[in-house]
Amino acid sequence: MSDDQSSSGSKTWWERLSQAFSDDPQNKEDLLEILREAETDNIIDADALSLIEGAMLVTDMQAREIMIPRAQMSVLKADTPPVEYADEIISSAHSRYPVVGDSKDEIIGILLAKDLLSLALKNDLHQSKIQDILRPVWFIPESKRLNQLLKEFKDNRNHMAIVVDEYGGVAGLVTIEDVLEQIVGEIEDEHDFDDEGLIKCTEDNHFTVKAHTSIEEFNEYFNSTLDEDEFDTIGGLTLKHFGRLPKRGESISFGGFKIKVLNADSRQLRLLQINRQT
Repeated sequence: MSDDQSSSGSKTWWERLSQAFSDDPQNKEDLLEILREAETDNIIDADALSLIEGAMLVTDMQAREIMIPRAQMSVLKADTPPVEYADEIISSAHSRYPVVGDSKDEIIGILLAKDLLSLALKNDLHQSKIQDILRPVWFIPESKRLNQLLKEFKDNRNHMAIVVDEYGGVAGLVTIEDVLEQIVGEIEDEHDFDDEGLIKCTEDNHFTVKAHTSIEEFNEYFNSTLDEDEFDTIGGLTLKHFGRLPKRGESISFGGFKIKVLNADSRQLRLLQINRQT
């Protein structure tokens, strides 16, 4: 392709992108289609496209969609001496813990695991009261938009928020990492479930499954009979049923399961939410 042709192609794409931003009304799907064409033409790369798609996705998502449900929250009792739950903190390896009174609806503060270190160095884990080192708790409604939540995480320098329902009861919690994962994809660290734990139960009848989980292992875990002959992974079988590469947030049902795409880029599926259908 000549330089003139290349310049012309870039100009045409740029003009179309500019038009998408300037036209009234604007349409997100039209804009994404232009960006996907730009990725196909190697004007932007797949990683850049994935980031843009993720950033646009969070504007339509709410805290209730990504929160850790109340039943799965790791909490600490306010009346328990720190020495009694030190082992639990070490084994679970979370950095922040809601501290509760009589129930999970009575959250009195947030404990940072690192704040226990100074007490441990002083050999003061038995005598100190946990309330002395608690951080303020931040409550948000289930309907909080993720783009707003991310901005507030940044502005108030909190990394954890407690999600409450319309009656004021605790529905779950959400962290800044949970929001960022919707934009950049799954963020794994040494404490995330690894290849020996490809399937993770998040709440009753809800499971998080890595897309590269083999169908054989999936069937064994769920006692199901999904076809193991044509595809090796649950991600591959999901792609077959969609008939295309789905976007994050899209769902499909087959084999007795409802499958929602939690994380994906413009080339592959990464993480799925699995719900049994009855």
